[in-house]
Amino acid sequence: MIGSDMERRFADLFGSLGEIGGSPVSGYDRLIFNPAELAARRWFRDQAQRLNLDVQTDGNTNMWAWWGRERSGAIGTGSHLDSVVKGGAFDGALGVVAAFVAVEHLQQTYPEPLAPIAIIAFAGEEGARFGLPTLGSRLLSGAVNPQDVLARTDSRGTTFGDAMVAAGFDPDTIGPDTGRMAQLSCYVELHVEQGRGLVDQGAAVGVISDVWPHGRYRIELTGIADHAGAATMDGRADPMLVLAEWIRAAEEAGGDRVRTTVGRVVVAPNSTNTIASGVSAWLDARGAVAEEVDAAVAAIREITTNRAADRNVGMGFQEESWSPAVVFDSGLSERTQSVLARLGHESLPLATAAGHDAAVLGLQIPSAMLHVRNPTGVSHAPQEHASHEDCVAGVEALAAVLEELACR
Repeated sequence: MIGSDMERRFADLFGSLGEIGGSPVSGYDRLIFNPAELAARRWFRDQAQRLNLDVQTDGNTNMWAWWGRERSGAIGTGSHLDSVVKGGAFDGALGVVAAFVAVEHLQQTYPEPLAPIAIIAFAGEEGARFGLPTLGSRLLSGAVNPQDVLARTDSRGTTFGDAMVAAGFDPDTIGPDTGRMAQLSCYVELHVEQGRGLVDQGAAVGVISDVWPHGRYRIELTGIADHAGAATMDGRADPMLVLAEWIRAAEEAGGDRVRTTVGRVVVAPNSTNTIASGVSAWLDARGAVAEEVDAAVAAIREITTNRAADRNVGMGFQEESWSPAVVFDSGLSERTQSVLARLGHESLPLATAAGHDAAVLGLQIPSAMLHVRNPTGVSHAPQEHASHEDCVAGVEALAAVLEELACR
């Protein structure tokens, strides 16, 4: 399967997955364990069975499709099937589709790989429902306490454990899986670029050198509900005014070095003519240097604490997650770069500010990432895009890397 055959197979698979949970125009809502995400899991199983791959779901609800006998020395590849709210069509989905098409291509030449290949769809990479990104890979690798995960709640108060049960999974099975981790000799992930680095270099496919550290933080502001007309301005305990200071502080503390975002706010009682009684808001902060991220968050917190005290508003602050900086394995990355060069893809390695399962695994096993050019530079939105030609170039590159690692 080369040339037009690979193009047709990619178009078919990407199109069939794209019918689940939304559309490229309206965006996708495949949050972990919701009906659309469960339908995407069925899609994964169908594609694996079509290629006669052994399909498994581990105790952390990550899905595995094995080409070759399951054993140590395996090459991992894949990505994730879940999305953010109203997410784009390519984030995660591209990597899973590419892995299936690449393996199908290799099956035309090799009856069986020398090293087994495991296509993995990691669960809950986005963290859109329960607030913890790269959830499946963190659980698998032991990077997070399983009991803390089970107790996490979504916006409706449903715990992760209860959501697992409702989806047909067993909460007692989650946690570090040292046996599976030991089977993986390395992991290679293809992903749409979230930014314009490859556009600026004029390259369709490139290698990622490292991932920025980033954190997610939650602030709880407690005021006193009152009538919007009857309450005097100087007698209010209004958490919305403190929220405004939180947002301003986030913009100013970040500067040019740290990217800060307040993208989610929940207000109670959320009434036009009522002073709010409470506000929950979330901060995303990431930068190239962990100490600079920490300093920016500390400054934001200090400013907001002072403003809350001035306005008689209660304040609580919590770090919901922290993802350390990851430098991908130099040997595996150089080998990947060499394969790309043979295919005519010349570009300089790029850092990424977006988190990935490859980064979580990269803390324990050699990992590498390929990115496919995104002409808009936009991600986590329907405007996220990659051309069909560039996607196929990415699939060809992934297939060549997997052939190098598993078949020769």
